Amino acid sequence: MKTFVPDYFSVPTVLETTSFRLRPLGIRDVVKDYDAVMTSVEHLQKHIPPEVFHGVWPSPTMTMDDDLADLGWHQVEFKNRTSFTYTVMNLAETQCLGCVYIFPPRFTDADAEVFLWVRKSEFDRGLDSILFETVKLWMKSAWPFKKVAFPFRK
Repeated sequence: MKTFVPDYFSVPTVLETTSFRLRPLGIRDVVKDYDAVMTSVEHLQKHIPPEVFHGVWPSPTMTMDDDLADLGWHQVEFKNRTSFTYTVMNLAETQCLGCVYIFPPRFTDADAEVFLWVRKSEFDRGLDSILFETVKLWMKSAWPFKKVAFPFRK
């Protein structure tokens, strides 16, 4: 299995700001992740093109077991260094605010493609643009990629 980053690269395990924390997404996050997704279904469908997750996501009929399976898959990919998914948590770790996905390129000639989302309530408070700017800087300062794309972002 080909890894996405060089073997010598130490993958970041946390990015903390005064407003939120990014850390690897895992199965232990299912309750909070499910809440963030299901309270924002229409918002997420509007902002995440179907191409990103191979179909319309999230489904309004998604179950917590479906979400658990997705989180397990992301956790395995992180461990195998083939893609990296981070949960965006409030600092108290009581609420999932969104997610950040760092994937091998599919839509561009970049070294990596990054997708991110925030729950509807946080989008309305302006977190999306703050997270986007923070992640752009993080990709430049902490990751080995020379060219990073944010497909479908305006």
